Amino acid sequence: MDDLLDMGALEQAQALDSRAVSAEELMRATLDRIATRNPAVNAIVSLRDAETLLAEARTADSTPRKGWLHGLPLAVKDLANVTGLRTTMGSPITARQIARKDDLFVARMRAAGAVFIGKTNTPEFGLGSHTFNPVHGATGNAYDPGRSAGGSSGGAAVALACRMIAVADGSDMMGSLRNPAGWNNVYGFRPSWGRVPDEAEGETFLHPLATNGPMARNPRDLAALLDVLSGPEPHRPFTLPKEPFLKRIAAGVSGRRIAWLGDWGGAYAMEPGVLETCEAALAGFADLGVTVEAVDAPFDAGAIWQSWLDLRAFANANRLGPLYANPEWRAQLKATAIWEIETGHKLSIEAVQAASLTRSRWYARAADLFQTYDALVLPTAQVWPFPLAQEYPAAIGPRAMDTYHRWMEVVIPASLLGLPALAVPAGFGPQGLPMGLQLIGPHGGDLGLLQLAQAWHEATRWPERRPAPVHPSMDPPARPG
Repeated sequence: MDDLLDMGALEQAQALDSRAVSAEELMRATLDRIATRNPAVNAIVSLRDAETLLAEARTADSTPRKGWLHGLPLAVKDLANVTGLRTTMGSPITARQIARKDDLFVARMRAAGAVFIGKTNTPEFGLGSHTFNPVHGATGNAYDPGRSAGGSSGGAAVALACRMIAVADGSDMMGSLRNPAGWNNVYGFRPSWGRVPDEAEGETFLHPLATNGPMARNPRDLAALLDVLSGPEPHRPFTLPKEPFLKRIAAGVSGRRIAWLGDWGGAYAMEPGVLETCEAALAGFADLGVTVEAVDAPFDAGAIWQSWLDLRAFANANRLGPLYANPEWRAQLKATAIWEIETGHKLSIEAVQAASLTRSRWYARAADLFQTYDALVLPTAQVWPFPLAQEYPAAIGPRAMDTYHRWMEVVIPASLLGLPALAVPAGFGPQGLPMGLQLIGPHGGDLGLLQLAQAWHEATRWPERRPAPVHPSMDPPARPG
């Protein structure tokens, strides 16, 4: 069954549709693979009972197909609700929380026939691009389990790279779909804000920073899952109309132009080898007829960073504030979560307005760039995967990091504006660890990025050329700290 698990999600779906394989056979192979590979990396958590899952797979075999996901095993990121499963969010405060209903995007996957096997690991409350928490422990990198998988969709990226699942959901506020994809040699797509709507609950206007999106080992699977996840929610503002991405992903990209932003004119500290690996990869776009031009920093990086700090803290204080208000729960929050909340509580109205003004100005400048370029390109991270026991990089070379997430500054130009950003594999560095490129497009330009990524994949096929090594004999990753 190894060949079956090496298939992409659409290939597996075709095999199920043609009856070349049954959902029960696929489920059995999936559970066997998880038993073999998950102990070394700890990517899938809250795994459901095997006999129950096999019974659900048999039900899928005996009922009409609901959609292309019918019978496919999926694990959902442990920040989202799946009916009857724990939504721990990696926190002891919510470790026993059982979801009473599916989140909107989960319900859409269920309606398309997905069989939910469990969850994928995430940092506590999704904070930080390093997947560890006191509930489930740490997730190790697929290419070196002693190093970070990235985050916060680290469990999803590793599960994909280790062929435990064929497609996955993730979420992205500050690179959470892109950094782990780059570090595990898979694809991660942060769609345009409003493409994949959240629940229409509570305040829905003030905090447009995070979004859900797809991860996969090839862009066609990304497009197919985005077709399922996307579409307007009438009670949610600013949502985008549905588009048929999979049907339109195959397109010539010759003549398109992309702008290489590198280290943003020296503003972003980079570990040795990151820029060199990315620049070597970019040369491959010329073979596709795509023009790559290095451009100067288009906006003040310090202004973008301050805007991001304030608006992120503003959002996190709103999201996590009720936990902080309870002294018993506050004592169980990690220091970085408390810092986010307290920073948000201290913000003045004038500071929030200034942050929003910076965002507006950067959006207008980016719109100017997209008059000339089809995409902007940056690395997916500023460092290589670091040791698992390290909470976060305290410095990059001689430059100290003044926050727990400053080493991921390279992802915020897209995040701040809600732009679509697609992480594609860029190859491997001197230590044999993966790195990725972010392809960033104009708001609503998701299809163009998928088309660039598909052409890139056909030319490079990194996830197939360099699949994740197998480490079944390794001990489970230790808990950092």
